[in-house]
Amino acid sequence: MLFSELGLSEQLLQAVAEQGYQTPTPVQAQAIPVILQGRDVMAGAQTGTGKTAGFTLPLLQILQQQAIPQKPRPVRVLILTPTRELAMQVFESVRTYGKHLPFFAEAIFGGVSINPQIQKIQRGTDIVVATPGRLLDLIQQQHLDLSQVEHFVLDEADRMLDMGFIRDIRKIIALLPAKRQNLLFSATYAPEITALAEQILTDPVEIAVARKNAAADTVSQLVYPLKREYKRELLSYLIGNGNWQQVLVFVRTKHGADRLSKQLIKDGIRCAALHGDKSQGARVRALDEFKQGKITALIATDIAARGLDIDQLPHVVNYDLPQVAEDYVHRIGRTGRAGAEGQAISLVDPEEAYLLAAIEKLLKREIPRVADTGYEKVSLDVTNSKPKPPQKNQPAPKAQTGRHSRGSAKPGAAKKPGAGHQPASAGKPANRQRSGNR
Repeated sequence: MLFSELGLSEQLLQAVAEQGYQTPTPVQAQAIPVILQGRDVMAGAQTGTGKTAGFTLPLLQILQQQAIPQKPRPVRVLILTPTRELAMQVFESVRTYGKHLPFFAEAIFGGVSINPQIQKIQRGTDIVVATPGRLLDLIQQQHLDLSQVEHFVLDEADRMLDMGFIRDIRKIIALLPAKRQNLLFSATYAPEITALAEQILTDPVEIAVARKNAAADTVSQLVYPLKREYKRELLSYLIGNGNWQQVLVFVRTKHGADRLSKQLIKDGIRCAALHGDKSQGARVRALDEFKQGKITALIATDIAARGLDIDQLPHVVNYDLPQVAEDYVHRIGRTGRAGAEGQAISLVDPEEAYLLAAIEKLLKREIPRVADTGYEKVSLDVTNSKPKPPQKNQPAPKAQTGRHSRGSAKPGAAKKPGAGHQPASAGKPANRQRSGNR
């Protein structure tokens, strides 16, 4: 199937062609005709499947078929996203595909001054892409009216619930007209998502282009079992010895992201941290430098990294396993997008075995282990594993001081994984065993 067969206008087809696309992805091929019919949609699609264009294109088409309202233009399309990064990306998608159409769109999110957003909204806009908190601020200050919204999109609904936005979502929905088109997109289906869908969708068409709670087949997955104190050194080695050009590294906490970033910089690896405490300018700058290849590793927390759209990202590393198994699917979905191959590596210490067990239960299969990591062998007993109570005043692992240049086979001057170890393929064991003694 071609985009030209989906009933899109010449202006939209031109914009699509200018981006180099001719054939729609499966979610686009299924969603676009249904949305054009005015039906409600519940779509389950993994990240990287092109779902943003799957709702952006038909909504622009519907607006194009209607008469342009008098000034100031009312908001007719509301797209709700969980993070400002995702709001920015959806906004750019609207601008890209609507470049030949006479419509106005605005992105509304926190972390930046509210005054410019107020000024733009007051001039009138057809489409608003927003995060819940800042949207409610503008509504409460009476700068934004949602009474004429005709199309409502809830993007990344599962992440919305994870971040505790359910009350805000309900407040926003209560302000919308009863008669409207609703589109709900979610990478995973939890019972809460199904309940939310039942509340806001009317006779929806369900679209599923991938197995629920499944990773893309284009992503190869590996587990490196090792003690936590060796994680940083192994990560540094994998990046340098594999000559990785781009890797997204997930950590659990903001502090952990900052600490790991500083450690990798000492190792000679160009990197930056991305988390919620960073200013909007710093986050945009870090992401831009990562996309442009100016930095090799982006160290991110889940909230900051959700919705990142990075073409051809080859590597994702779970430095810390996520507390919620579904987040593993989101994380590794950053690579292997749109049919490209990617590699997802998890560095797992024995205390995280219970998290690995939950992930493998969700995936319904075991993730292959690297038998010889070059470090002291550890056992990951996922069958009997359970979470341990948190330890108070537990000191953070000390940073390693070994340095290496990118592309070097040495992660540290004193100790290193076996020389025969090939991290890129992860199929060859190390030639010598690490003692594990410090």
